[in-house]
Amino acid sequence: MSGHALLDQLVRGEFVLLDGAMGTELEERGLRTPLPLWSAEALRTDPEAVRRIHEDYIRAGADVITTATFRTTRRTMRKAGLSESEADRLTVLAVTLARQARDAVVPGGRGVWIAGALAPLEDCYRPQSAPGEAEATPEHAEQSRRLVDAGVDVLLLETMNTIGEARAASAAAKASGIPFLVSFICADSATILSGEPLAEAARAVESFGPAAILVNCTPPDVVAGCLETLARSVQTPIGCYPNAGKSDFETEEWQLDTRESPEGFASMAASWIRSGALVLGGCCGTRPSHIRALRAALPPVLME
Repeated sequence: MSGHALLDQLVRGEFVLLDGAMGTELEERGLRTPLPLWSAEALRTDPEAVRRIHEDYIRAGADVITTATFRTTRRTMRKAGLSESEADRLTVLAVTLARQARDAVVPGGRGVWIAGALAPLEDCYRPQSAPGEAEATPEHAEQSRRLVDAGVDVLLLETMNTIGEARAASAAAKASGIPFLVSFICADSATILSGEPLAEAARAVESFGPAAILVNCTPPDVVAGCLETLARSVQTPIGCYPNAGKSDFETEEWQLDTRESPEGFASMAASWIRSGALVLGGCCGTRPSHIRALRAALPPVLME
């Protein structure tokens, strides 16, 4: 499917449902996701598990499935002690698995888009380690080209934690020629994880023409305030895909409190929609059951 059809859907004011987590879902299914590869480890050890997760999210009602490319850059391959050529192989494999899943569940791919995940080059929970904009720009350009060449419909710049890197990734995504969305990880309703203002961050990337500006990997009880900040700051469609609970990222071995049940998670969507969200989904701790519940919750919310 053309990513431009997704853009048209947002312009018409129609809702778009993203999928849920990949990394934590792999862990729920018994796979290891050690750093620095995170979810990309499964591409090496059990790619069929990745494909099955994509299929389950499509069956749950997701309009968009996101490739397991959060950590398939050359920079990450070097950190993992792997050949840099693995960046090409694993990125292509991740996109292929998503395309195979779509074809298996929805013949012809009608109604489902594949988003290529483009993440911070360093640890997304440690903005102090982010490379400068000049350093980040060519690396994001390289990864964007990989994803586009592999066949994604749109690019999803997610968990962006500094304005500088978000700008670098947005410039690369714009140059790719396909639609893209930009999503920030927030410390609270007014600031991204670096401490920079969310409003300033949103306006900085809006100038590149994203299809939507989002918030992700943030507790569900915080995102409504983030959305209100976005709604006041930009004209671009907005949205969110929160975690299923709170997270503690102060230690290397972070722990996620997945206390939000699928039903509880979906019930919070009413406040997200009232705050202006057109794009909805889930991040860490969410499962196909959360996306299924979110899909089921949309019609009554829309009738309010």
